[in-house]
Amino acid sequence: MPPNPTFEELKKQVEDGSVDTVLAVLVDMQGRLMGKRFLAQHFIESAHEETHCCNYLLATDLEMATPDGYASTSWESGYGDYVMKPDLSTIRPVPWLEGTAMVLCDVLDHHTHEEIPHSPRAVLKRQIARLADMGFTALAATELEFFLFEKSLEEIRASGYRDLSPISAYNEDYHILQTTKEEHVMRPIRNHLFAAGIPVENTKGEAEAGQEELNIRYDAPLNCADHHTIAKHAVKEIAWSKGHAATFMPKWDHRRVGSSSHVHQSLLKEGKPAFFDPVKPWGMSDLMEHYLAGLIKYAREYTYFLAPYVNSYKRFQKGTFAPTGTAWSIDNRTAGFRVCGDGTPAVRVECRIGGSDLNPYLALAAMLAAGMAGIEEELPLGPPLAGNAYEAEEIEHIPTNLRDAAELLKGSKMLRRALGDDVVDHYTRAATWELEEFDRVVTDYELARGFERA
Repeated sequence: MPPNPTFEELKKQVEDGSVDTVLAVLVDMQGRLMGKRFLAQHFIESAHEETHCCNYLLATDLEMATPDGYASTSWESGYGDYVMKPDLSTIRPVPWLEGTAMVLCDVLDHHTHEEIPHSPRAVLKRQIARLADMGFTALAATELEFFLFEKSLEEIRASGYRDLSPISAYNEDYHILQTTKEEHVMRPIRNHLFAAGIPVENTKGEAEAGQEELNIRYDAPLNCADHHTIAKHAVKEIAWSKGHAATFMPKWDHRRVGSSSHVHQSLLKEGKPAFFDPVKPWGMSDLMEHYLAGLIKYAREYTYFLAPYVNSYKRFQKGTFAPTGTAWSIDNRTAGFRVCGDGTPAVRVECRIGGSDLNPYLALAAMLAAGMAGIEEELPLGPPLAGNAYEAEEIEHIPTNLRDAAELLKGSKMLRRALGDDVVDHYTRAATWELEEFDRVVTDYELARGFERA
């Protein structure tokens, strides 16, 4: 994988004409890239220091609506500016766009130049700093699942999102023949991301028609979240450029399997695996047991950060590999938490609850907070689940809808201590706004069911 350019190297690329556009982007609440396209000369002359954006970018929904109820900004306060501060260590080429480079920006208060606490990158950085104070660093990896469709985004939108046809006709899990038919999309995704400094490992067909999975090498949590976000953005743009639509909606059809984003995590101490103890069962150290116990104890409270929309909860269905309980297991895909690599220094936790629509910064921050709470409280870990977790009666279940998840988030003392009241209140408002918007809409289901027969 080629190294990403330094700022000095970017200057040379601008001077020789190989780069003429710089994307300066922040990550919004939904995990999307928002920002500006700079004439490259202007970026290297001055905008690399800072630029500005409207502060509503961290207080909107998927439709870019401006709901009330946020303490950070409002119509009453006039929607002022945030500072976008380019993190020059994140400069990278964007090979699927001609002559383009990208840089991620931190979001700062215009007056104090302090990071905005509810900015997703800031939320995660705070937990990384807490972990460092405890003497640990972390490694994380996310799996990106999504669907490809025959038609383009524009064609699908014009159809009213009806009669959707995936790019394949059958379950293509690990299927080489079918995925060969999709290489005109997937090969550029792998190669362009690799050229952009994203350590891609592989792609594969997933367990439904038209469903894909992209795997990226584990890294430090902030890098992991950056890679996930850029990759998700790239998938959409590259698929669009090939005339196809890609969706990360976790459940686009109730008859089909949903899309997840499994999150792998482990801790290091002085560069060595802190989760590994060769004399313990499955190679799991006491520290790992405490960390995993924290993930389990607080799973219901941070489920919102793994499933942030009404649709997210449609994915949690029995027998679909989307877990509904907080049990842990040894290499058992029906449980919410799966221990992988047992008995080896690579032993780690895979959280299988999160959907493809999660914001990786917020998800990783919440899970690091829960794991640290488990360590601080020295929580004991019960025995692993054996058998089918969907049939287990003794395990606790994650919330089944956004309304319950929002209430659990709002009332979480652990998350309020770890993330801060302002962050928890901010994202609780995001959840309640999603519910308010959904509750006022008459759905196709209601029309078909009740128009004649009610």
